[in-house]
Amino acid sequence: MMKKSRRSFLKVAAVSAIGIGAAPAISLSSSSNSQSTSNAVKSKNHEAKTAKRWGMVINCTKISDEVAENIVEACHKNHNVPDFNHEVNTEKYPNTRPVNHKQEVKWIWEEHFKYAFPDKEDEFLADKYKNLPFLVLCNHCKSAPCVKACPTQATFKREDGIVIMDFHRCIGCRFCMAACPFGSRSFNFRDPRPFIEETNPDFPTRSKGVVEKCNLCAERLAKGEQPYCVEASEGAIVVGDLEDPDSDIRALLNENYTIRRKQTLGTEPSVYYIM
Repeated sequence: MMKKSRRSFLKVAAVSAIGIGAAPAISLSSSSNSQSTSNAVKSKNHEAKTAKRWGMVINCTKISDEVAENIVEACHKNHNVPDFNHEVNTEKYPNTRPVNHKQEVKWIWEEHFKYAFPDKEDEFLADKYKNLPFLVLCNHCKSAPCVKACPTQATFKREDGIVIMDFHRCIGCRFCMAACPFGSRSFNFRDPRPFIEETNPDFPTRSKGVVEKCNLCAERLAKGEQPYCVEASEGAIVVGDLEDPDSDIRALLNENYTIRRKQTLGTEPSVYYIM
């Protein structure tokens, strides 16, 4: 079993999904009951941030190595992302095998330009781009191949554009990982809990055999709060409604030249980078 019970996790997921855009994969009741539940949650959840299609703009010129590290730490710490590079308490977990340093679970991380944007590199690329810390994560694609590949609907796209997971439905087939062209998903080859230095009780831990990834802090948007990465970015990351012409994110896109990762693949990523 997960550390958080199925009921408590699905309660968080339901608040997030119903408050901002319901998804059929976690519907647990009939349509009539779902409608009444939706109305009840909305009345209690009037502070939720909403959007027709959530997106993100990352201003790479404002992200230093220190800021990038703070962003990664804030995301991973609050989402109970395991760190397989630190020592495990062998007294508490005597049956834990030695750490395989090749194993890695990540929601957001730094990447070199040539790996983040392989279709945009050239031999005369300006040095400043080679040295910038490019943060990469799930792109919450408009046409998400991972959603189509998942046989259990553990991965689904909400009406507001967020590609999210129900960890309890994941059977560990990793079809979604094969389908994702961005390498944005990680697989727990072992129980991740011993590798979490300090567990956040407000977010569920995962189990061995489960895929995980960025959820755009859907649980925080449902409470009217900004994603952890936005709060830690010192103004370098903006999340907003791509379909609202008056939103802050659209203003940034209108005023700046931006690029997206692997645009030619046709997945329509929702994460933009200001260069």
